[in-house]
Amino acid sequence: MNGLGGSRFPCRIPANGLTVLVDPDGPSLDIVFVHGFTGHPEWTWTQKRGGTAHGDGYDNEAVERPAKFRRLSLFWKSPQEEHMPHKAVYWPRDLVPLTVPNARVLTYGYDTHIRHCLGPPVSRNTVYDIAWDFLVALEAERRQDASRPVLFIAHSLGGIIVKEMLRRSNGCQIGQSYLHKIFESTIGIIFFGTPHGGADPRGILQHVAQKVIEALGWKANEQIVNTLLPSSERLRELRDEFSPMAHQREWIIHSFQEQFGVMALNNRKVVEDASSYLNYPLIETTEHIAGNHMDMCRFTGLEDVEYKKVAATLNRICVTALKQSTTRERSRLSEDQRKLLLNSLGFDQIDARLLTLKSAHAKTCKWLLSKPEYRDWLDVNKLVEHHGFLWIKGKPGTGKSTIMKYALVHARRTMKDRVVTVFFFNARGGSLEKSTLGMYRSLLFQLLEKVPELQSIFDTLEATMWTSSGHHEWTVETLKELFEHAIISLQGHHLTCYIDSLDECDERQIRDMISFFEHLGERAISDNIRFQVCFSSRHYPHITIKNGLSLILEGQEGHHQDIINYLGSELKIGHGRLAAHVRDELLKKASGVFMWVVLVVEILNIEYDGGRIHALQQRIQDIPVDLHDLFRDILT
Repeated sequence: MNGLGGSRFPCRIPANGLTVLVDPDGPSLDIVFVHGFTGHPEWTWTQKRGGTAHGDGYDNEAVERPAKFRRLSLFWKSPQEEHMPHKAVYWPRDLVPLTVPNARVLTYGYDTHIRHCLGPPVSRNTVYDIAWDFLVALEAERRQDASRPVLFIAHSLGGIIVKEMLRRSNGCQIGQSYLHKIFESTIGIIFFGTPHGGADPRGILQHVAQKVIEALGWKANEQIVNTLLPSSERLRELRDEFSPMAHQREWIIHSFQEQFGVMALNNRKVVEDASSYLNYPLIETTEHIAGNHMDMCRFTGLEDVEYKKVAATLNRICVTALKQSTTRERSRLSEDQRKLLLNSLGFDQIDARLLTLKSAHAKTCKWLLSKPEYRDWLDVNKLVEHHGFLWIKGKPGTGKSTIMKYALVHARRTMKDRVVTVFFFNARGGSLEKSTLGMYRSLLFQLLEKVPELQSIFDTLEATMWTSSGHHEWTVETLKELFEHAIISLQGHHLTCYIDSLDECDERQIRDMISFFEHLGERAISDNIRFQVCFSSRHYPHITIKNGLSLILEGQEGHHQDIINYLGSELKIGHGRLAAHVRDELLKKASGVFMWVVLVVEILNIEYDGGRIHALQQRIQDIPVDLHDLFRDILT
């Protein structure tokens, strides 16, 4: 396709669908324009004849194109036309090829139906629907070179469509992976007056849409505006999910803001500065354009002082993106290399402690699921309050590990929308079983195995960090970097970790781990990533965590009832007065230590089976209350 003709007068571009404007030989970049509500794929970006949008330009002099462009029919102009003053300038076709000669330029149009709300039947398509149609059309147009980098340029509420389209593309990793290529190939976005929203994003979008309609002299049909805009919930999801996507992919974002207001609105801006930028200082640049909301994306020519800002941005993005693309390509590992690194995270006895731990007794632990602390921890709407942390504490032998295993099994069985990982420290195991080095390796191994697309984090490793034999000497710092990168890249996934017996690891390692997890929690909250961790330990190490929930086992009514249920089920000494007295004595001496109860029940059952019924009461008096003394007594 060679473009749509050489005239600088506006060509008749279809109002709907994707149109290729410029198609050079061997393009290295796609630039896609998306207009806003009440806009058009041509008119939105066109400075009409006689226009004086931004200083000098086509109004005072004709621009002589380089000879190599004059050879293409796309840029052929007759001498008369070349010197005709005040020609309409459609800059996606007329200026971008001169700024980025190797770019293919496309424009996408869609009908908001606001203009003819009193005419034909109104479409019920929302931004959500428009974004999906845009994604499907763009993928089809790029199928011959799906990996070619793509840059989006969006005006006003069209920026919301671009963001929603990229979110939908990112969600197509499994099942429709061909649509995921758009997300992977995106290098940046240039926004012109896009209202990104705040606490009430839908309210802001409604306000902007109605102001645009009012400024154009039309009467807003509130029902149509409401139908067109997505729900508040969808907009909040888009707002919250776009940040981690943009940061993970390191998109280059430039947000142009309108400098002037609109006369029809008493010189007020359509989109105020507070709404027209994303506030992503690491990847976003903001800049004002000397125009109002409608004129800010129209330029008179290459010498237009405002277009020079856009040209500089285009050049910067293209150069930076090329460097990033080259770096990524050089550092990208093969599937076999990633598999070797994944396998090197695993180790013998990685699940030893968990596998040797008995499951909870049938009549115990259920109370945990109804505890306010546990329910609040699972509630994603309360993540801001506790940053995703719950710490279960109890005396030695109270059954912390059993409760943790019960919670883990229940989560795996019922929480199908979550990725659930686990690590149980084991002081009696090997070095990796009782260290944070082993914990990070185990958690990463489980996460990357369950979410294979996250294995791309291995590409961040230096080439010297791995060998073709698969042997790898992992360090805690390297593992922490990889784990943080994986958390940031979770996006639509929800990670829940159960980490048991912190007291069975060196205290200095645990302190460092808790500090690191607090950092991850804060990062996850700011990027709206669902990351939750349930710890369990004895009452030491004494480590303060700034945000989090705590649950102490001793004194819990449910835990006390578990012991009663266990005695009623497993202490087989009959049901007479003596048996009842023995059970009461056991309950008092247990002091909430479940392991003590389990050991003593076995001793008393043996006594009863041996016919020494009347010796049970004396035997209870002789049994040590302290768990360690009981172990010593049993071993003796």
